[in-house]
Amino acid sequence: MSPIPRRTLIKAAAVAGAAAQAGWTLGEREAAAAPASAPTGSDPVTLDWLEEGGLGAAPGSTVGVPWPRGAHPEDRTFAVTDADGDDVPVQTWPLAYWPDGSLKWTAHAVSSGTGRLTLKTGTPAAPGKKVTVTRRGATVTVSTGVITARIGTGGDTLVRSVTRGSTEIARDGRLVVLRRPEIEDGDRTERFDGTVSGVTVEQDGPVRAVVRVDGTHRKGRDTLLPFSVRLYFYAGAESFRMVHTITYDGEQEAGRAKGDFVCGIGVRFSVPLRDATYDRHIRLGGEGDGMLREAVKGITGLRRDPGIAVQEAQFEGRKLPDPTTWDQRVTSRLQYIPEWGDHTLSQLSADGFTVRKRTKRGHGWIGAGGGRRASGFGYVGGVSGGLSFGLRDFWEKHPAQLDVRDAHTDTAEVTLWLWSPEAQPMDLRFYHDGMGQDTFPEQLEGLNITYEDYEPGFGTPYGIARTSELLFWAEAATPDAGQLAARARAVRVPPQLAAPPTQLITAGVFGKGLFAEPDRSTPAKEKIEDHLDFLFTYYKDQVEQRRWYGFWDYGDIMHTYDTVRHQWRYDVGGYAWDNSELSPDLWLWYAYLRSGRADIFRFAEAMTRHTGEVDVYHLGEWAGLGTRHGVQHYADSAKQQRIANTTYRRFYYFLTADERTGDLMHANVDSDETFLALDPLRKIRTEPYTPDPGALSIGFGTDWSGLVSAWLTEWERKGPKWRKARARVLSTMETIAAQPNGFVQGSGLYDLDTGRFAVADTPKVEVSHLSAVFGLNELCAELIDLVDMPAFEEAYYDYCRYFNATKAEQTARYGSDFGSLILFQGHSRLDAYAAVRTGDEKLAERAWAKFYDSDGYKESAPWKTEKVSGPTALVAGGEAPWVSTNDTALYGLAAIENLALLGDRMP
Repeated sequence: MSPIPRRTLIKAAAVAGAAAQAGWTLGEREAAAAPASAPTGSDPVTLDWLEEGGLGAAPGSTVGVPWPRGAHPEDRTFAVTDADGDDVPVQTWPLAYWPDGSLKWTAHAVSSGTGRLTLKTGTPAAPGKKVTVTRRGATVTVSTGVITARIGTGGDTLVRSVTRGSTEIARDGRLVVLRRPEIEDGDRTERFDGTVSGVTVEQDGPVRAVVRVDGTHRKGRDTLLPFSVRLYFYAGAESFRMVHTITYDGEQEAGRAKGDFVCGIGVRFSVPLRDATYDRHIRLGGEGDGMLREAVKGITGLRRDPGIAVQEAQFEGRKLPDPTTWDQRVTSRLQYIPEWGDHTLSQLSADGFTVRKRTKRGHGWIGAGGGRRASGFGYVGGVSGGLSFGLRDFWEKHPAQLDVRDAHTDTAEVTLWLWSPEAQPMDLRFYHDGMGQDTFPEQLEGLNITYEDYEPGFGTPYGIARTSELLFWAEAATPDAGQLAARARAVRVPPQLAAPPTQLITAGVFGKGLFAEPDRSTPAKEKIEDHLDFLFTYYKDQVEQRRWYGFWDYGDIMHTYDTVRHQWRYDVGGYAWDNSELSPDLWLWYAYLRSGRADIFRFAEAMTRHTGEVDVYHLGEWAGLGTRHGVQHYADSAKQQRIANTTYRRFYYFLTADERTGDLMHANVDSDETFLALDPLRKIRTEPYTPDPGALSIGFGTDWSGLVSAWLTEWERKGPKWRKARARVLSTMETIAAQPNGFVQGSGLYDLDTGRFAVADTPKVEVSHLSAVFGLNELCAELIDLVDMPAFEEAYYDYCRYFNATKAEQTARYGSDFGSLILFQGHSRLDAYAAVRTGDEKLAERAWAKFYDSDGYKESAPWKTEKVSGPTALVAGGEAPWVSTNDTALYGLAAIENLALLGDRMP
């Protein structure tokens, strides 16, 4: 993470003072109106699992649950029961608060449960085996009651040991990075070891404990790839979870073969082995529940038969009978049976993995099979214990690899490679040489042909990040077939508890009234629901057909289709990766909120993991800014708030309490300072402008919506800077409302020290079709519900009234029209929102008119795919040439919000 700028430390008091001077107090009306009795939505809540199977082999699950304003005070306690009414131990903590101080979101962690659970007020049950955390000297020790992990607070070892009872299962848990200084002809590989700089205990039980470990990888005095790792422990669990984040801080220059070319990112453990080699087992997950199940010293398939009971016991992973009971023709020759100490499963693409093994270093590899998509699960150990391990999204985020080494010795070594050392090194160099675009006019010409906003030096990966999830089990013995399959499933799809859509709707979160459950009660509604289903299914299928996978790519989708090539424009400037352009993230999350569908949740989850990490800078001068859509996720020179927008992260955080996502949102609290480092309009300004801390030019649309979402979230969470964040929310709302033309003014001069916009002397009309399509409507709906500020409400309702109005109506209101605009279908949801808030029936009619008959998708569109196959396409599948991601995101949001707001007033 980037260091906090010095000026940030001295200006919070000035901001708070400015807000107090403005006279706006926090939630006075809401606090006064809070009901005496619990409102609807505060009754017991039924929690269910996104997928069947409950918790399964996973250590635990954490769910976020929203509550209506005033339903529960801050000190409310909660209990959980299962379908039989039995108590389920639960740990609860607040995630967010309403302005009146009541709970808005709470998080609940459980470590048991298979079916539906009921959450209600009450005294939580304590687990029989509690998670405990102790810190002594340079070690943090966490015990689940079943396993104990010792975590180092310095040095090169993150996890010093993992024990089960008195048996040490694993030791020396560490991080490793491999680097090549030359990519094309060099074969010299250098190893960097993860070095711990700090450890923080974020939770200490009784059901859940979280330990954060920060540091960087080192080789001598050189450093590479800072890391942040969280370890999660649940009561009574025999396993623990790891969330692993690296931030790229290397150097790779276009046109040069020398630099920091990462060729391996790994998590490594040593596993002590105590059993005879014929009682040691290797397990590697294949496709589905498939599993390679082998012994280090195999006694099946030999020329001499030790006996069927012995062979079956070895295959099942049970301790073999005493060798004296075997056929002695085998027992007397055990020393001549090879010991297979090394195994590797490598997944270098989304479509193929291979398994091979060898006896030991210095000897040849033998092919052991392969397939398409491995589960990412493995095990090494013996009948007296071992380590199971797994890497989520194994094939989706290829190239990945699982290594077991030296299993024939007293200590095996396991490495889960997040980037396989057998793959090509990570090549993050910019993809072209600039093509002579040295000046702004030349770059704008390039934009006009490829839609890429190029600028020398801006296509850098420095500061982008990636998060991965891993699971580890400390096994008392080699798991049986059923246990292995359950562990592999937990790796592939971690169990997730969820609150039902009714609770999300009645709680009034994420914009009160903006979403409602799917409704097919009329032909018109059914048709829109069918269209929404079609669009989601199409993109889900396109991810597979077009192979939108890979370590840096998985989770994103493409922007625009090339109808001639029957291919998405993956290689054409700004038409390639979407990078949250026009908010597909919001479309997906609102689609989930209203439906509770697991497939939509998982799609949105992958997108959130990607867009929050890869599309945003976390180090360097652009920390806090994201990159506009392009051929590479970091290629475009437009580094802006609209992509780093906290709005896109809020859903996943509040639904799961994911701490890494919380980090990303908190990091954006000071991102207003990025406007000092980079002017987003530098290429098109017609008047001289130099960023000034007291007068920063900031737009009220894409810029402010990104800033205010971070401030609002910090305020709701009562994060470390919540008072400063609250003051900024209120002062910017007030000073936008005070502009001569409100939101239509377009932009203002912002003072970093006071957190206020200067109120312009003269009105102007500056409206962009982009201003409201990066979450502005959704954010304003939340703000208007939270803050009693009539002037702000009216300023926003005016923007909603006039964007889709006629030019004559715009001129009559503002003295001039808004110019040539587009995206009217997407803006129909602004009409709908303002219609409901103001009671304007003409706006309600216009909302549906613009939705059905403006731009975007029409009812007359095909609403189906066409088959494509070779030689027309690389792989056989389907295409919908009329679909583009901009239109999809806006249609999806408009359909969802219009149905919720005006579903009873459809034409």
